[in-house]
Amino acid sequence: MNGSQQRFDVVIAGAGMVGATLGVALGSAGLRVAMVDRMTADAMADQRFDGRTSAIAFGSQRAMAQLGVWRHVAENACPIETIRVSDGPSLLHLQFDPADLQRNAAAAQPFGYIVENRFLRAALHSCLAEMANVVRFMPDSVAAVEALPGVTTLSLESGATLRAALLVVAEGRQSALREKVGIGLRRSAYNQTAIVCTVRHEQPHRNRAQERFLPAGPFAMLPMTDDEHGRHRSSIVWTEKAALAPLMLGLDEAGFAREIANRFGDHLGAIEPIGGRWSFPLAVQLAERYVGARAALVGDAAHGIHPIAGQGLNLGLRDAAALAETLVDAARLGLDVGAADTLESYASWRRFDILTLAAVTDGLNRLFATDVAPVRLLRDLGLGMVNRAAPLKRVFMRHAMGAMGDLPRLIRGEAL
Repeated sequence: MNGSQQRFDVVIAGAGMVGATLGVALGSAGLRVAMVDRMTADAMADQRFDGRTSAIAFGSQRAMAQLGVWRHVAENACPIETIRVSDGPSLLHLQFDPADLQRNAAAAQPFGYIVENRFLRAALHSCLAEMANVVRFMPDSVAAVEALPGVTTLSLESGATLRAALLVVAEGRQSALREKVGIGLRRSAYNQTAIVCTVRHEQPHRNRAQERFLPAGPFAMLPMTDDEHGRHRSSIVWTEKAALAPLMLGLDEAGFAREIANRFGDHLGAIEPIGGRWSFPLAVQLAERYVGARAALVGDAAHGIHPIAGQGLNLGLRDAAALAETLVDAARLGLDVGAADTLESYASWRRFDILTLAAVTDGLNRLFATDVAPVRLLRDLGLGMVNRAAPLKRVFMRHAMGAMGDLPRLIRGEAL
């Protein structure tokens, strides 16, 4: 959609999962929102564009349900009912069961859900399409941005000019717009590459997520819904040394399946890779600031963490929920949603959660990548001790579910 000049409360650059969630939240609260993205909504929902999956923590699912998104996703979401963590061949392991948090085991909530990204994107854009106060400029992109007193002006590649109180940058790790609004980035690369694919297997996964720590990095098998023929499926997130990853990706189907089996074992019977293979280099990166002049960062534009705990998207969804609450509360009071003090409230709220999770995932990756015998022994004993310490396990479980800390209303399952 084009126009010579249009006025909005908020422009969101990036209509992926975090940006679109923010758009739905703000749109549902009555704010005038523009979404700008290089891709069309249909392209984002195409499996060829992205055949990956995401872990949606319990808190994030509550937000999606409150926003009316989950009804479009539920039938394609596989619950995570147990999590098993092990250290290579060690017999000691750590197992999480949500029933341990509930007196009534039958009422226990899952840790979260595994959802294919295409289904989540389609659900979010289905909700956006229903909102008259949300306009999508797709495909399009921001060519220039200028923050002025009281307003920011954006020039799009299509020739349209948008004026808004606030620009939200949700373009992902490689965001060029982050630099255009004057926010720098600190990045430290790991010598690792993540390989992501889907497999079919003979035995049912019983809704269990499994993660094995190997010298090259963690190897996770995440439960998915069965396919249309009732065949069992799981998503693999395989961390490999950067030098070896191209060799693994270049294997034929049989060789690729053997490498997966060598790392995971035969717990689920014979394994058959299906669909595409995706890979991306791993690094931890943090924006130097989360806000600028009439600009705010959310999701991977603000932070990128190791996938070791499957919390990257959930961290971004908490950004979206916190920013939506901050902006909606300001708008209801008649305040400027792009004012510096409004944006600093958001930044200070999110800072601790982001820095803590970045440090924890970085530390875990480095700890379990160490193959020195005394270190292996200590961490295996640690896994065994935590597995027997019920109070400590409950803390870890609540963190995994996204149910601890200073949570936004949406994450608590409450309306904005």
